[in-house]
Amino acid sequence: MLDPQRTIDELKALRALTGDEHGAQRVAFTDTWVAARAFLKERLDALPVTQHMDAAGNWWATLPGESDRALLIGGHLDSVPNGGWLDGCLNVLAGLEVLRRVNEQYAGRPPVTLKLVDWADEEGARFGRSLYGSSAAGGKLDVTEMRRLKDRDGVSIEDALSRVGITLADAPEARAELQGAAAYLELHIEQGPVLEHLDLPLGAVLGTVGVERHTITFHGQAAHSGSTPMNVRRDAFLAAGRFGQAIYDIAARHGGVCTIGSVKTLPGIVTSVVETCELTLDQRHLDADKLAAMWQDAQNAATQFAQEAGCTVTFGSLWNIEPIPFHPMLIDAAEASILTVTPAAHRLPSGPLHDAAEVARAGVPTVMLFVQSLRGISHNRIEDTREDHLALSVQALDELTTRTMDWIARGI
Repeated sequence: MLDPQRTIDELKALRALTGDEHGAQRVAFTDTWVAARAFLKERLDALPVTQHMDAAGNWWATLPGESDRALLIGGHLDSVPNGGWLDGCLNVLAGLEVLRRVNEQYAGRPPVTLKLVDWADEEGARFGRSLYGSSAAGGKLDVTEMRRLKDRDGVSIEDALSRVGITLADAPEARAELQGAAAYLELHIEQGPVLEHLDLPLGAVLGTVGVERHTITFHGQAAHSGSTPMNVRRDAFLAAGRFGQAIYDIAARHGGVCTIGSVKTLPGIVTSVVETCELTLDQRHLDADKLAAMWQDAQNAATQFAQEAGCTVTFGSLWNIEPIPFHPMLIDAAEASILTVTPAAHRLPSGPLHDAAEVARAGVPTVMLFVQSLRGISHNRIEDTREDHLALSVQALDELTTRTMDWIARGI
């Protein structure tokens, strides 16, 4: 009854419809994104489901069951510009195939209600605000903050939403969609190299990591690059350079990741010692205490290197989110489901954020499955996964759906 090859064929058809030689172009709220939604809707029309778009623009397909308690399977059709053919849409189209199997097995009336959701603008590629639709459903959307967002062409998010029939002010009403939600499942490509390095097709996801983003600014003194001896310089870049090496030690010590994503120097001319050097630091860890320790170690290291270079240092906050662990029972079920289709499984955290994080924050028991990404590359037209691994991922999601439906039906 389950046909994983059909999912692979539909993924290729969606790629042909919404991509070009540069990659996927399903950026949220564009005409191409609308076409992707129509592609999904056309296939859902063949099933005895009700379909609707909620107040935030998320698309829902509901197969009513004997119980009103609902199992949600979700993903996102939107992509980054020039993105990959699997990021997000694998989740949705694999969920569609599972919906077909459940409908056929139970003659349109499964033991629990099943809902497939395409979340709106997971990527945040156009307006810089990721997880828009799922955060609205989870009650974490700040409409006032959203109103300030514009794309690179100066189009406001309010106008972009209005063009596709969404009213930003109404978006928080999407919270009603999670009423009765008993569990949430999401399949995603890993977007990293861990499973490939382990030579494993699938993994059970422990949760999404916490993120701390800060600015670190070293303050020295501008001086002529020709007449100022090396031993008397107050070079802000010297402190920053030493700090850049130290973050690798900090990450290794705590088992997390640290990234300096940008560096800005002033006065920024070839004939002057650097007076000011501002860095952005991104730190991630699944453990909240270790994440806090990494940030403290970073501040200590920056202070030490500033003093050694005759400089001072200041710190600024950019953004943060706490680690979001997934449901222990569902993690066990995810691993067991993987082991029904392949001999070995691996448990790993998710470094990127996903819609599953917002659903879990809203109190819905949640878990994700990862399927191996070739070369660990995503958000790129060369993003890829072996077709036999894609087939296994659809089978594992289907098995996880069966196990979770049983868990919900038993009222545990």
